[in-house]
Amino acid sequence: MGRKPRLSGLDEGFVRDGLPGTIGTVALFTGEPFDLGELRSRVSERWGGLDRMHQVLEPPRGPAALSGHRWAVTQPFDAAEHVRACDLEPQPLMAASIGRRLPSGRPLWQLLVPKAAPTGEHALVLLAHHALLDGSSMATLLRLLMDDARPARTGATAPAPSVPRQRLSVRPADLSRELRDSNAPGQRLPSAPGGAHPSLAVTRLDPDVVRSARRQPADGRGATLNELLLGALSGALPACYGATSSRPRGSAPLYATVPVDLRSRCEAQQLGNLITAVRLPLPLGADSPAGRLHACQKLMADLPDRREIHQRVLPVLEGVVRALPWLTTVLAKRMARPEITTAVCTAFKWRDNPSHLHGRRLSSVVSLPALSSPGTTSVSLVQTADAYVLTVVSHLGPDDSRRIADAVAAELAAVAASAPASAQAPPASAQASPAP
Repeated sequence: MGRKPRLSGLDEGFVRDGLPGTIGTVALFTGEPFDLGELRSRVSERWGGLDRMHQVLEPPRGPAALSGHRWAVTQPFDAAEHVRACDLEPQPLMAASIGRRLPSGRPLWQLLVPKAAPTGEHALVLLAHHALLDGSSMATLLRLLMDDARPARTGATAPAPSVPRQRLSVRPADLSRELRDSNAPGQRLPSAPGGAHPSLAVTRLDPDVVRSARRQPADGRGATLNELLLGALSGALPACYGATSSRPRGSAPLYATVPVDLRSRCEAQQLGNLITAVRLPLPLGADSPAGRLHACQKLMADLPDRREIHQRVLPVLEGVVRALPWLTTVLAKRMARPEITTAVCTAFKWRDNPSHLHGRRLSSVVSLPALSSPGTTSVSLVQTADAYVLTVVSHLGPDDSRRIADAVAAELAAVAASAPASAQAPPASAQASPAP
């Protein structure tokens, strides 16, 4: 019988938080429809040697409070079982996937081929349980499928997420501040009349608007995608839920959670969950869209130092939760509470342009965040060449994802409008349009 390693503490937390845990990445291509047989052959060739793609989740061997889940490595996966056609278009398929649990008893991933999008583009939808893969892993897997990618070596995969090579000391004051910022209850979003409902909105942003907005402030270095999205969210949430911007002085802030990749350069291709999460108080009191962006840039400037603190502390926490599996459940469910993880904000750029799969050109990539607890929202922005696609997954009112997406687009347009005249987007451009 093969070795069955325990899940890492982070993987275990994604299993024990009581949520579906399904995340996804959608790749849209121009050209002819995909041939299912060709895709299955490519997946077997490029992913067949990756141990992570063969792992099956096994339940604890004893009481869940005292024993953790394990990964069992199966025989080579059956590509016909995992790579399947679907009779939905890409966006309806994404909406149907956010609250759906993947089938158990086999590796927790699927590569679905939906019907053509209304634009005529053809999509691949990679879904996985967050315990198996993080967003960076999904991007790595899709890159491996591309025509010019080098096939992975047999057995090449990440071990259980590694701990940093160095165990350096952390100043008590820095550790205390990070523990406070990571755990302090924040302001909740207003409850939805009639209860919380999962919802999805996918919006293709005007690239001229995004480029103009990124040039702010005019006398600075410009804004990263993460800074831009965080600043836009700081204006969008008060626009949708006005009470958040008029909170009494001294009350709890409204926090956003920013996932941070812990991979070093030599670990860039490793699969699994090598991430942490940093909470940032949104600058709701800033008096302008450009002011909110500037405040978020200051907050993000501390990210490298906070990442380093997490790298040093996480090995200790990993040892504790592996010894006390019940503590993983407590921590995971606490972190899923809406006053702790209220809004998740993720942005990344697909850097391999142009990319082709069986001769079809990649036109855009769309992220599908996990559905979080009632009272929360997740926003994600992906850049693929000149395509910028915003995704919002909410567990609020039935139309709240669309409201938030429209408010983010409006905030970006307001930031762009404050740019110098030479850097502004053409005024006739629409702010945003529905994505496939």
